[in-house]
Amino acid sequence: MITHIQGRLVEKTPTEVVVDCNGIGYHVNISLHTFSLIPDDEKIKLFTFLQIKEDAHTLYGFVEKQERELFKLLLSVSGIGASIARTMLSSLAPQQIIQAIASNDVATVQSIKGIGAKTAQRVILDLKDKVLKVYALDEVSLVSNNTNKEEALSALEVLGFARKSAEKVIEKIVKEDPNASVENLIKQALKNL
Repeated sequence: MITHIQGRLVEKTPTEVVVDCNGIGYHVNISLHTFSLIPDDEKIKLFTFLQIKEDAHTLYGFVEKQERELFKLLLSVSGIGASIARTMLSSLAPQQIIQAIASNDVATVQSIKGIGAKTAQRVILDLKDKVLKVYALDEVSLVSNNTNKEEALSALEVLGFARKSAEKVIEKIVKEDPNASVENLIKQALKNL
């Protein structure tokens, strides 16, 4: 297994790089997140994941170890291949994906191109415990945030708003301000409903 590659950056596009290591050019697939973090220096080091299939050996590269570990976790989900995992990491920052999985945020995961409702739910179901363990997230803070969201939704329902429309508005507000208090969630939602 090739765990990292270090050498001279020869080519760089938003989806791939070529790294020269002692005269051998390695073609490495990257996400847009990694592309944005690659320095303009000639020297480069990428953490890699080698995927071996019958018809191809494909190398994926990441500037951060955290992104590589998330990529491997995503590949463990049934229905998620390397190209969809790379699309996920190109659409959202790794921290956003981790947060969405940890907080059962199906809407955020589903907002990624190529991910349907069932796949988004499967990603969350399969990875929530692993993500909380691997990234040592404090589940308490996530629960309190969900409590705020639930309280705000209940209040809006009592005020006569349909749960589905209220949920959409609340999700949008929570995305913009994850630490919003119940009062702020309700005030913002009332402006948008």
